[in-house]
Amino acid sequence: MADVVAKDRKILVAVDEGEESMYALSWCLKNVISQNSKDTLFLLYAKPPRVVYSSLDGTGRRPYFQGYMFSADILASIDKYSNDVAACVIEKAKKLCRDQADEIKVEVRVESGDPRDVICEVAEKIKADVLVMGTHGYGLIKRAFLGSVSNHCAQNVKCPVLIVKKPKA
Repeated sequence: MADVVAKDRKILVAVDEGEESMYALSWCLKNVISQNSKDTLFLLYAKPPRVVYSSLDGTGRRPYFQGYMFSADILASIDKYSNDVAACVIEKAKKLCRDQADEIKVEVRVESGDPRDVICEVAEKIKADVLVMGTHGYGLIKRAFLGSVSNHCAQNVKCPVLIVKKPKA
């Protein structure tokens, strides 16, 4: 029988502020990543878009949010906070990778937009071999209002999707 050559896989793991995504990453590191493999782990954080709208009437007024005018300083603070959250999530995920599989090659992506779209687009762009993500385990009502990111991705990406559910304590 011919020797099987290990393929260099691209494993995309979507991470966010929730415990569920870090659990999914940890599970992936223990169960999906091969020892001494040439797998590349892509950590993806989808930064939610800023919910501030520019004036649509062309008057050049400042952006507003629910009737409030925002100064440039406040908008800069909102952007800084969003960038800080992204950096914190990515650093936590990278530390988990170092602690559990220090030999693995890790690449980081931080993209802005709706997580459903961002995750699907990045999976396509990098030609991921598998997408790993956690699930918040929302009930039917919450899922109907908030939408399920994992369900959307499972329906729309071309690669296999592994949804890791964190056991209840």
